[in-house]
Amino acid sequence: MNLAVLDLNLLVALDALLREASVSRAAERIGLSQPATSHALRRLRDVMGDPLLVRAGPRMELTPRAEALREPLAAALAQVRGLFAEEAFDPATSRRRFKAMIPDVCTSVLLPAMVKRLEAEAPHVTLTLAPFRTPGLMTPDFARMLDFILAYQDHDFPGFHRERIYEDSDAVAVRADHPLRDRLSDLDVFLAARHVAVVSRGVAVDPIDAWLGSLGHRREVALTVPAYLQALEVAAQTDLVAVVPTRLIAARGPDLGLVRVEPPLDTGYDEQFLLHPARLVADPASIWIRRLVMDVARAVV
Repeated sequence: MNLAVLDLNLLVALDALLREASVSRAAERIGLSQPATSHALRRLRDVMGDPLLVRAGPRMELTPRAEALREPLAAALAQVRGLFAEEAFDPATSRRRFKAMIPDVCTSVLLPAMVKRLEAEAPHVTLTLAPFRTPGLMTPDFARMLDFILAYQDHDFPGFHRERIYEDSDAVAVRADHPLRDRLSDLDVFLAARHVAVVSRGVAVDPIDAWLGSLGHRREVALTVPAYLQALEVAAQTDLVAVVPTRLIAARGPDLGLVRVEPPLDTGYDEQFLLHPARLVADPASIWIRRLVMDVARAVV
């Protein structure tokens, strides 16, 4: 049989005819006129090479071929309808496994509140965090594993849509009893102080050093680490100073005995984004987890 001559409407009409064994009742069932349904029956007879419905006195009867088609056709149409039915997602019962890539800045600011929401609304859902990679280190196979990414404004991941979740700025984090605490807002003192820089994987230089260089300044870097949390932990136990996002200082500084000092120069602001793969743009589970992240970001920051 040449399937090109069939369309879904013909199969729907055939299903109604086989169920009702009546052109008039089949027409009512599928909302067509009786002439249109009769025309569909004629086309089906030509395609199938079988009369399908034959008159037996005052009523119509199914041929053996038609009888044999009833159940498999109904099952096939149910599968087709299932293809186009909207997939339901119930967070309360779902066991969906989400995988995300989140930098340590966002981890400290947003993750605790995210976990609380997940525990309350989706107790069987699993969230796995992958080590953060910059766009240059992202591979197609790794990208396909991710449900969403939280990333800095300069990170543009191909194949991902993004929306801004919050703004931040940088400040100086030092021990409360640091000997230079009250003088770090002076540019000369700030530049001469010994700093811990943050250079993550795939990045050539701490953005603060690139920014200072563009202004013709250079700070004294004594230590370089790959993560902001490491910079804070070092600053909490030494005389090194760390220039890190303000929201991170607010989230972790008090527990580490760190205080915030305004830098001598305006560092401007950074933006953090939520990114999700284009392939998941209409996925109900993906839509739900993205809304949760955005809700948490608005509440926390």
